[in-house]
Parts: sequence; C-alpha cells; structure tokens
Amino acid sequence: MSQYQRLLLITHLALRHSPAIDQAAALAQASGARLHIAVLIPTLKLLSLLETGDRDKARERYLQDHRDWLADQASTLRSRGLEVSTEVAWADDMEQDILDHVNALQPDLLIKEIQHESVFKRTFFTPLDWHLLRHCPIPVYLVGGTHHTLPRKIVAAVDASAGQPENSELNERIIRQACSLAIQCDADLHLLYAYDISQDYLEELGDGLKLSALNKGLRKALEKSFVELSGRYGVPANRRHFILGQPVSALCEFADKHQVDVIVMGRVQYQGMEKLLGSTTEHILYQVPCSVLAV
Repeated sequence: MSQYQRLLLITHLALRHSPAIDQAAALAQASGARLHIAVLIPTLKLLSLLETGDRDKARERYLQDHRDWLADQASTLRSRGLEVSTEVAWADDMEQDILDHVNALQPDLLIKEIQHESVFKRTFFTPLDWHLLRHCPIPVYLVGGTHHTLPRKIVAAVDASAGQPENSELNERIIRQACSLAIQCDADLHLLYAYDISQDYLEELGDGLKLSALNKGLRKALEKSFVELSGRYGVPANRRHFILGQPVSALCEFADKHQVDVIVMGRVQYQGMEKLLGSTTEHILYQVPCSVLAV
C-alpha cells in the first residue's frame, strides 16, 4: 500500500501558475492518493468600505471567479485519472485555518509553496511557513525551486552526531520518509550529513590538545557514525555524502551543485532565543534551490 492516501494542497490565487499544483498532482498520481486542493483567500479589507449588500455581492463574485478557475484545474487533473476535490474559502487567520483543514481532513502530507519573506520582516514577525513547521502535526512539503515535477533526486539530511534517543528516532523518521518518497517517485535517494566543527566542541579542550588533533579525531568519529547509519538503511557508498560546513550553506551548495529536487529534514522544537531565531530547517527555506519535506 502507498504511504500517501490523501494529500492536502494549500494555495491561493496569486499563485495560479504555482509549481505546487503540478507537483502535488504528480505525487498524487505516482502514489494513487486522493488530492484535496484548498484555496484560502485572506479577507479583503477594502470590502469593508462597501455597504453591507454590495460587500456581500463583491465577496461572492470574488469567490466565484476563483471557484471557476479551480474547477477548470480540477477537471484537467481528473482527466488524467486523479481523484481530486476542491474548495475556495476566506481565511481570517491563515495559520489556524490551515491547521484546522489538516485536523479535519487528516491528510498524510501538507503541500504548500514556500512563501518567501524578507530578513527585515522575519526580524519582527514569524513567517507563516515557520508557524506550520512548528505546529503542523503531519509532514510538511514546502515547494521551492525544482528541476522536475516529480522528484528525481531526494536527499535525506541527517545528524550523525545525534546521541539522544529522540534525535536517533528523528534520523530514522527522516530516512524512512525520504525512502518512501523515493520509492513512490522512482527517485534516487541520497544521505547527507553536514558537520560543523564550531566553538561548541572546544569547551572541554585540555591545554595540551591541539585544534588540528581535535578536528581529526572528531571528524573520524562522526564519519564512522554516519557510515554506520547509512549502512543500516542500505544506502550505497556513492550516495553517502559527509561534508564539512555550516548546515544551511552546505546543504544549499550541495542541492545547487547536484540538482537536488527535495531535501528531507527534521523539525526540532526550540525554546527561547533559539525559537525566535529559527532552526536550520526554517532558515534553509529561503536559500535552498529546491523543495523541503519537513518531518
């Protein structure tokens, strides 16, 4: 049985030519899943200036225009043999409305195009996609730049240094999710660990231990852990990538160089300042040239 039985695509009409629709349809076709497309429209503040009767008519005309467009899209998809349902609705609270759809429909995957936000805006407001990464109870597939409608190359980004049981379990979920996606899409699966030897590792240094010796020993230990992790899941040597670098930049460079379609990453809950600044998965959304599947 396919991993995906029901997919939920959230979009809005400013994205009529969004690759998210094509990718969601391709994944639904490959997996045999039902696809529900929900167009959520932020409430138009300008309509509040109209008289009540005129406002209601304007709202209905606006919705009907979008329903007509979406009906045409759904008809085309059904002609390809897909089982598709649609809806168009106003959204007073976009994050909560999306989460309500997830809770009501119980899909296996939430699909949405990455909503790029400026650094300035992210300084003062938590982006919608970050909210979804932190609070959505199911995997979130955020569509970014892509080379293929259906993924051909998928990378599972793991943390080989993870020593805590919960971190090991997250690695397992990442790899299983990536493996299932690769099987359904007939894609190549790669495993990647970007390690960053930072000042955090130097706190316990003794006076006589040189930095070069520490780096060499730490790298050897991490590489051994990564090889063991790769071996447990049968990932061949030519699809294992152990690279040095800060995770966000290293993943972005790798994805660009190797034309990766999807990076599968974990979602980690943060508190305090870490939550304010965002996680690796959250920051990579605005830099990586591909889609991100967050587990």
